[in-house]
Amino acid sequence: MNLDKILAISGKPGLFALKIQTRTGFVAESLLDGKKITVGLKSNVSLLTEISMYTNTEEKPLADVMRNIAIKEDNGPAISHKEDNAKLVAYFLEVLPDYDQDRVYPSDIKKVINWYNMLQAKGLVSKEVPVVEEEVK
Repeated sequence: MNLDKILAISGKPGLFALKIQTRTGFVAESLLDGKKITVGLKSNVSLLTEISMYTNTEEKPLADVMRNIAIKEDNGPAISHKEDNAKLVAYFLEVLPDYDQDRVYPSDIKKVINWYNMLQAKGLVSKEVPVVEEEVK
């Protein structure tokens, strides 16, 4: 699963793929409808690779959480993010049993599940662990 060029832009629904960097920002393409938008440097943008979920022992990278969902669902879609909070929390406990229930809110769980379903629909999630190529000396 490669989330290197997938972005969440504050104030914009859905996820975006980074296309081109420009002098004043960058161009991103929506994963929802394929429309391209220009984003200035003042926008609040997060790469999915830099987002983590709180657990009781450490912070777990979002890619690992997505991989856990993919394993649970056998690379299929997850439950809807529009389910009631109790059902979402129970589902998330199956995916990430040691998540910090004091710092991870139901709104965070909804966002992660929504993002997973968007990425899964585009074929961007996988239950496979990425192979890290070692440098040859």
